[in-house]
Amino acid sequence: MSDMLQTNVLLLDEHRSAPPELLRALDSVGAVVRIRTPADVLVVQHGQLPTTEVLLAYAGLSPHTVRAVARRLDDEGQRPTVVAFAENDLHLLGSHIHAGSDYLVPPFYPDLVRARLRDCHERANFTRTMEDVTARAELLSYERELEIGREIQMGFLPDALPNPDGWEIHVRFRPARTVAGDFYDVFELVNNRRLALVVADVCDKGVGAALFMALIRSLLRHTAEQSGLQSLIAADLLGEDTGWREQSRAIPVVGATPLLNAVVGTNNYLTRNHIRQGYFATMFFGVLDPLTGNLVYINGGHNPPVLVSGEGKDPVLLEPTGPAVGVIPDGTFSLGYAQIGPGDTLFVYTDGVTEARSMSGRFFGDEQLLTELARAVVRGEELLDHMDGVLSEFVGPSEQSDDITMMAVHWRLPDDNQTD
Repeated sequence: MSDMLQTNVLLLDEHRSAPPELLRALDSVGAVVRIRTPADVLVVQHGQLPTTEVLLAYAGLSPHTVRAVARRLDDEGQRPTVVAFAENDLHLLGSHIHAGSDYLVPPFYPDLVRARLRDCHERANFTRTMEDVTARAELLSYERELEIGREIQMGFLPDALPNPDGWEIHVRFRPARTVAGDFYDVFELVNNRRLALVVADVCDKGVGAALFMALIRSLLRHTAEQSGLQSLIAADLLGEDTGWREQSRAIPVVGATPLLNAVVGTNNYLTRNHIRQGYFATMFFGVLDPLTGNLVYINGGHNPPVLVSGEGKDPVLLEPTGPAVGVIPDGTFSLGYAQIGPGDTLFVYTDGVTEARSMSGRFFGDEQLLTELARAVVRGEELLDHMDGVLSEFVGPSEQSDDITMMAVHWRLPDDNQTD
């Protein structure tokens, strides 16, 4: 081992002075010494501080001042070893030692100074190594907990999607992080006579959004399933709406009750119990009659799903019929209705699609989405393949900034049913 210390020392003193014996000893062991006052260090611009491996501070300075200087060096990634020194006033060292600093005392013989600083430096390196190991272990533990959270969250999503005779339902789900705020669900209602279709986006991303995703999904599904046979209540509610009464032959009320109860009940629960947390969800919740293609739905502040015609007609947007869920206490949610015909595809998505960004920062946008849907192959899974490719090409190497969920509900043409 070389006898030369070869380390960078920042000597801290209010008067920019130090015992001559100490300076000679540091010079003789090869240390590069720079003397500064605390003010010199604290006011200097970022990136202009000298490289510092040992902060050698006069014990007459307060521990608070020394810690402030050490933090300033830490901010630039230097993490120096802090050593307090005294000449004759050794009683000043007590507060620094108590604050966690090492110390250096006379006589300042070169061999003693070298050994002492090397010992301090090695001990500090060991401490930093242990801190790094601990931080890494904590990070690994956090990552493992996130992975467990992801596995639990995936358990809230359906393992398999129901596909009634003549229908195809496909979903693409890509979280931006380990856990997501988006979710989707497809499940049977009213003794398997209706099919519930849900796509939702909880505000924000990460763990908080994932927790509320689990809560909202559970509330929606439980309430809808429990109230699936209460059609008379929905009939009473809808009977007051002349427009609905005129459409009642085309759009049966069976399935409207669980839809209303689920969305209204979830909104009321969130606004009464969790409004302080500030989490809410935009969502599309539709109830489909697979025999007729009739769809009754609530769009709670969500991106309008697009009904893509199999006959080349203009796409139909299913606009919002109420606010986001969890925002307005006792909010009003109206029912919308649509007719899916043979060959048509209902495309439901979250804002991660339209807000996908290119390398130049441009958003994908609603207009481009409609253009791509119009030119795409209509069939459900092929439509998702097309949109996946378009989005990947648009975003390029840019990092995905938001969760992306896409659902395609396709009613096959009779000829397709025969060939499948």
